[in-house]
Amino acid sequence: MKILVTGGTGYIGSVAIRRLMAAGHEISVFDNVERGHRESLPAGVPLVVGDLRDASAIRSAMAAAKPDAVMHFAAYALVGESMRQPELYFGNNVVGGVNLLEAMRECGVGRIVFSSSCATYGEPGTDLIDETTPQKPTNPYGESKLMFEKMLAWYAKLHGLGYVALRYFNACGATDELGEDHRVPCETHVIPLVLRVALGQEPKARIFGDDYATPDGTCIRDYVHVSDLADAHLRAIESSFTGALNLGTGHGYSVKEIVESARRITGHPIPAEVTPRRGGDPDRLVARVGRAEEVLGWKASFTEIDSIMETAWKWHKEHPDGYQPR
Repeated sequence: MKILVTGGTGYIGSVAIRRLMAAGHEISVFDNVERGHRESLPAGVPLVVGDLRDASAIRSAMAAAKPDAVMHFAAYALVGESMRQPELYFGNNVVGGVNLLEAMRECGVGRIVFSSSCATYGEPGTDLIDETTPQKPTNPYGESKLMFEKMLAWYAKLHGLGYVALRYFNACGATDELGEDHRVPCETHVIPLVLRVALGQEPKARIFGDDYATPDGTCIRDYVHVSDLADAHLRAIESSFTGALNLGTGHGYSVKEIVESARRITGHPIPAEVTPRRGGDPDRLVARVGRAEEVLGWKASFTEIDSIMETAWKWHKEHPDGYQPR
């Protein structure tokens, strides 16, 4: 297929592009490169620099690319930032989403795979989250993702759109070529932040709150490797399924357990301090797995945090400045 990828210079999008190309698909990218890296794209992949909030820009790019399907990664994705600036998230993730769907409709593109999030569930009040768990976001980021999911469902019902909304849990890890490098506005994800301490780039790791309703008081998350996410996107775009699926491992790790894993893998002591909570962080988010395997034949291959941490540490050691030249 010819696939237009929005947000293809980002962390997950860039890995998915390589997986799609390896499967023989023809890729073009639409991205404003505000929070991504041109260097992460494979040589020869066409890039249109544009913003989804500009309806004419995405309409022109869609008409020129003539894709068979769209893979939609472009979004702001920081919980804390969304609590401070909700207007950014509704403007980019929702208004930009409407522009994308209208460009698809006008150009006759009938299938989309959407990078959604477990943040749509909010505080689920259950140990394991399945696709039927009520979605009650606790932050504007999760709300913006849920709003786009609802738009997809209505476009499916009224316009015949085929879609898959992949609600993935905490993306993490690295491939040999590609890793996590969020510079704008700043890095907020726990694994790269902890590894910066091991690299000597930060004096200590910060743990945002230790008074959550979890065994050690720190937030628990289901960590899913970026390569596994890319594989799920490939399976979704090639399937005929329409609906939403969780992507996770079925097992959660606390922030303190992440720090301990980093200490084991890096061999560095990694001092850590507890700081106040961030707004909008739920206590626990862990997927009930099975539906994605049933529908797509997908199952996470990285299930242990140390194996995930090893891939991240290898990439960060080899790219201590991320995609910036030394």
